[in-house]
Amino acid sequence: MSEGEFLHVVTRDDISDGQRTFGRTIVRGSLAILVVTVILQWLDQQGTIALGFETWRPSLYAFVLWAICLCWAQVLIHGERGKRTLFVLPAALFVVALVVFPLIFSVGIALSDWNLASPNGRQFNGVDNIVQMWSDPFYWNAMLNMVWYTLAIVVEYAIAFGLALMLNSNIRARKFFRVAFLLPLMLSPVAVSWMIGKSMLENRFGPVARLLRNLGWEQPSFFGTPEIARATIMIMDAWTYIPFMMIMILAGLQAIPKELHEAAEVDGAPAWRRFWEITFPLMLPVSITAVLIRIIFKLKLADIIINVTAGGPGGATDSVTSFIFREYRDRSNVGYGTMLAMVYLVVIVIAMTILMKVADRWMKPRY
Repeated sequence: MSEGEFLHVVTRDDISDGQRTFGRTIVRGSLAILVVTVILQWLDQQGTIALGFETWRPSLYAFVLWAICLCWAQVLIHGERGKRTLFVLPAALFVVALVVFPLIFSVGIALSDWNLASPNGRQFNGVDNIVQMWSDPFYWNAMLNMVWYTLAIVVEYAIAFGLALMLNSNIRARKFFRVAFLLPLMLSPVAVSWMIGKSMLENRFGPVARLLRNLGWEQPSFFGTPEIARATIMIMDAWTYIPFMMIMILAGLQAIPKELHEAAEVDGAPAWRRFWEITFPLMLPVSITAVLIRIIFKLKLADIIINVTAGGPGGATDSVTSFIFREYRDRSNVGYGTMLAMVYLVVIVIAMTILMKVADRWMKPRY
């Protein structure tokens, strides 16, 4: 075989000791610059020294310099293996810049007393925010509300599954109904909150309230009592996101081979048995995926609550996200609000990890 017939020839890396030394030098030097810059910036922010650093851009520039030197050094030190590393390393550094650094910065804010309305500015207060959070009944009420909002996904899933079964059957105008049921998903939750919560459900001039008054309900109020207000928020949010689960389940139903149902029907199995022994088990991976994604969306529930009830009455409809938003906007309490957000993040990570492990066990085939 001639040399021209080779598509690619991998040769041994011929890297001199001088190249390796230079690679290690630029990495260590750029890292030292980054560490020194961050320390100086932090001292300037604390008022210990005055360097005139108004923003954290110097630290950002130092990080970019270190990232470039680190990528360059991979090729200088490891040769061909270092080039393969470059397919992953920039993405990892990008995640560090946009996730890890802001997270560390947020921890610093969470451990400080920082109210934008206070003339004292930002002051370190240790675990005082945690103590305040522990005795804050409104925050724990918002946490309890999130439990109820999340449990409502069971009902949403049942409705979505039923709609998907209907749209997968041979009904008339099936294509029209598929598009019609997807319309709520095309709307923004903010638009839904104003269109339904602020217009249709308005207790004085809303068309739904007028209809209920004509039917005998003298003073219809959808947001006057905690139970009704919470249920109304659940319905509005469900109306928006049930089509999302429906379309995922419908795609899974269409992927099930028709021969399975035909064979079971020939054997005399009734419709309910075909559903429980064929359809539902085969749809379990898709169903669990749809429910997990829906839980992620539900844990971010805020926009409908903020626009319709602002957490009322008396915090009865607050989600954790809407409560943290009002802590920032209404009370300008950046330090305490950040602590609440950090605790909520930890709760979400733990809860989703447990749910994904349980879901993984359910989706494993049993023989």
